[in-house]
Amino acid sequence: MPKPQDDTASTNGRSADSLWNEDLAPTSQAARTWDWKAYAALWVAMVVCVPTYLLSSGLIAEGMSWWQAVLVVLLGNMIVLVPMIMIGHAGAKHGVPFPVLLRSAFGTKGARIPAVARGLVACGWFGINTWVGGSAIYVIINALTSDMLAGSALPFLGIDAGQLLSFLGFWAMHLYFIRNGTESIRWLETYAAPFLIAMGLALLAWAYSQAGGFGEMLSAPSQFADGGTREGEFWGVFVASLTAMVGFWATMALNIPDFTRFAKSQKDQMIGQIVGLPIPMALFAFISVAVTSATVVIYGEAVWDPVALAGRMGGLGVIVALGALVLATLTTNLAANVVAPAYGFSNLNPRKISFKMGGYITAGIGIAIFPWKLLETAGGYLFVWLIGYSALLGPIAGILIVDYFLIRKSELDADALYDHNGKYGAWNMAGMIALIIGILPNLPGFLHAAGFVETVPAIFDTIYSYAWFVGLFLAGAVYLALAKKS
Repeated sequence: MPKPQDDTASTNGRSADSLWNEDLAPTSQAARTWDWKAYAALWVAMVVCVPTYLLSSGLIAEGMSWWQAVLVVLLGNMIVLVPMIMIGHAGAKHGVPFPVLLRSAFGTKGARIPAVARGLVACGWFGINTWVGGSAIYVIINALTSDMLAGSALPFLGIDAGQLLSFLGFWAMHLYFIRNGTESIRWLETYAAPFLIAMGLALLAWAYSQAGGFGEMLSAPSQFADGGTREGEFWGVFVASLTAMVGFWATMALNIPDFTRFAKSQKDQMIGQIVGLPIPMALFAFISVAVTSATVVIYGEAVWDPVALAGRMGGLGVIVALGALVLATLTTNLAANVVAPAYGFSNLNPRKISFKMGGYITAGIGIAIFPWKLLETAGGYLFVWLIGYSALLGPIAGILIVDYFLIRKSELDADALYDHNGKYGAWNMAGMIALIIGILPNLPGFLHAAGFVETVPAIFDTIYSYAWFVGLFLAGAVYLALAKKS
């Protein structure tokens, strides 16, 4: 893709300050260096993190048995793998990042809306993971210094000064990789993945030894959220839980072209994702529930926060465990929660906002959202945050899949993607209308779940339980109908 020759427009009408920069341009053949092992390592490094660990424990807190929780995690990731590979196809074939791909379905200006929406969700995840990593640092320092950092909560923030400094210290670690771009992130993911798998298995072995075997571990009752047993409530929470599991990686299902644009081939991105996502997620879910169940035997109560668990281990174990948690959180945060918003914010004004600057904006927003508030309860984490944003992202995925495969037949006009006056136009109203219609049915249920309204008709709570699926299929169908008429 040649660079526009002046500050306003090139000879084909492409606007340099609003549509193009080096980061958003199609990937050159020389930069297509990622093989299937790179994608598998990317996913393993993202999967092994504290929020993933909390997923299955949160499901047990809502009433599932250990095997039901693992099964739901596996099923949810097998479902989300389908749009992941489909949308990833566009990146591997055309070499464009997610915000540029959006221009085909939403128009060159309209694409900014879903790109920023995806980016803001990632900012939320960035904040959550940064808080988790900072918490691990906080526990490590306190373990080494006899609680030197412990203190009273600061006004307004609700956390003490040591927690705040640990949070900011871990936040600062991300800036090196933001400055050095996606290749530095790939390097970190590749080398961290085997170490993180080894640490997860080591944690499982520790729990097995301490609890006296898997029998004791997995026969412990589900006394997670409120101290009482809640087994036998599977079907009452299955649908919402499955939607939450899909929602967990619904973010990456959208912006996966940000990574597949570097693929050597379609085969590499497909095999890498198939190997790297569903099975490692299920394995880590099993480790989570097995270890958490073991803590009932070991400590007399369930400890489902791995940071708190590591803090109880004592000795050298706490340093190793929490060091692994810091690395795991860093690898996940960089790949899953920096790349997408960095491209998304760059897409707002490519001339002034590079990938690097977009990453710095992401980091700033991640501080401002007070992420520790989102993790106060398992229910709020699963059923408000995860399902809530899946209601927003599902429609975008549906529109992209229909546009790319059914309308465009996987063919894109590269020049038109960088031209307000090209075939895709500045605004594609079919995409905008389909997005709105896809979101609206889930809005009442979200407002109820989040506590903004006290009651809504029961049908809206039911619809909200299927939020990602409702949004994906409804928006996709509406877009197909409108696009064919235009």
